[in-house]
Amino acid sequence: MSSDKPIIEFEEFSKIDLKVAEIIEAEPIMDSDKLIKLQIDLGDEQRQIVAGIKSFYNPEDLVGRQIIIVANLAPRTMMGYESRGMLLAANGDFPILLQPMQKVKPGSKIN
Repeated sequence: MSSDKPIIEFEEFSKIDLKVAEIIEAEPIMDSDKLIKLQIDLGDEQRQIVAGIKSFYNPEDLVGRQIIIVANLAPRTMMGYESRGMLLAANGDFPILLQPMQKVKPGSKIN
């Protein structure tokens, strides 16, 4: 096995709520070299998440993009901003945001 993470049972994994979100606003957090504040649409609600992607993405290029998020992650405050979810990205030379291959309804569940 090539993972440094422990094996988890399906029941643990099934607790994770993965959803498609559409970015409706994005702005850099001025006192941070890494953080961008994102307002996202989840279909039945809008919320804010904070992501450490400022060095790699221009905020204006993110608006309108669909991303995959962990929707049921406990809220976390970073530099005074509450984040209510976490976007998913692949690690490469830079974070590659995970997104659907075609546009889907915001809030769609990932199975």
